[in-house]
Amino acid sequence: MVALAEPKRARGRPRKTEGERDDGNRRQALISAAAQLFHRKGYDATSTREIAALVGMQPGSPFYHFGNKQDLLLAVMVEGMKQASQRQAAACTGLAGDQPPREQLRALIRNQFDVLLGPDSDFIPVMLYEWRSLSAEQRQTITQIKDDYEAAWTPVLQALHASGQLQAPVQLARLMIFGALNWAVQWYQAPAPTTLKRSPRASLDELTDAALALFLRDPT
Repeated sequence: MVALAEPKRARGRPRKTEGERDDGNRRQALISAAAQLFHRKGYDATSTREIAALVGMQPGSPFYHFGNKQDLLLAVMVEGMKQASQRQAAACTGLAGDQPPREQLRALIRNQFDVLLGPDSDFIPVMLYEWRSLSAEQRQTITQIKDDYEAAWTPVLQALHASGQLQAPVQLARLMIFGALNWAVQWYQAPAPTTLKRSPRASLDELTDAALALFLRDPT
């Protein structure tokens, strides 16, 4: 009887388990480095070699954690939405239970500006800029996460619409509000003592007040 040959083993280093891939938080370091470089240089202009170098890894090390650069881009966006959701939940929890809808919207808008423009704000701008670089399946993943994030705004906008402070239809208003807020990543500059540029300069609190004045009527 002829013995069956043993299956050939894949060449190279063996694939790591999930725990091994994340040891020392190296996977998270790659995601953060990718977010910085994708934001500053763009997805197409950034190589995995540059991402690895930024965190002190060998050029091929990212592929022990991600199948390809596109998977790393998806991870950046998922991480960005995860952080945004956590911040938004904390902002809503920090409100008193009897806060009027206008103040609830203020908290949501202020948090959105912090996510877009505050510390560690590379992630969401990458999602806004590089959306088309994802596959169709990956875009569906992000769309679901984004829809869950934006759903928290709907009850607040409905209450404002019922009071007459928000006059546009709620769903259209939500889309237009997010469009306006997200566009701030294109033009916003933080306040500085002196500047030769003529772009608008305001604190995030001042941006929030301006957004409320733009979207809502004064309460009657």
